Amino acid sequence: MNKRVDVALSKETRWPIEMAELRKVALASGLTEELKWGQPCYTLDGKNVFLIHAFKDYFAILFMKGVLMKDPKKILIQQTANVQSARQIRLSHLSELKKMKSTIKSYIAEAIAVEESGVQAPVKKAADFEIPDEITKAMKKIVGLTPAFKKLTPGRQRAYVLHFQGAKQEATRISRIEKAVPRILQGKGLND
Repeated sequence: MNKRVDVALSKETRWPIEMAELRKVALASGLTEELKWGQPCYTLDGKNVFLIHAFKDYFAILFMKGVLMKDPKKILIQQTANVQSARQIRLSHLSELKKMKSTIKSYIAEAIAVEESGVQAPVKKAADFEIPDEITKAMKKIVGLTPAFKKLTPGRQRAYVLHFQGAKQEATRISRIEKAVPRILQGKGLND
């Protein structure tokens, strides 16, 4: 048990009992418990296998390479359209967790096996995403923006592109780009 996880879970107000119970299941996996992104994360040789987290309407276990896992019960969910490899099992009641405990343990075992295999989940690179015209125009106009953007990690590039693409109106895309330019020039990601 990781003391930092103790502190993080002590702040859980919506699902405290459920998260404590889910943590017991996670700890039984034998993986190393760490706190990452403010959530209990379970790792194998320093590699993230799964994490547990709580939301307004549900609590969940998120498998980092869920897209590679077998899903015989058809319970793995892609959190959003932009999530590429991770998949969740969502729960909304303690009784549901208790009923699914053996299934969850088998999915955890599958996630560990996938990680041990060394197989990598296929993910789109930032270059595979369509870059909005507005960012291309800004890169031509603003000195240093193109090299600064290219220096960002692929994940940071992808986050910016998805953020810009998420705006339906051109004016909103332009506004988002203008607000992001100083951060990009500083080498910072969207959420840094």
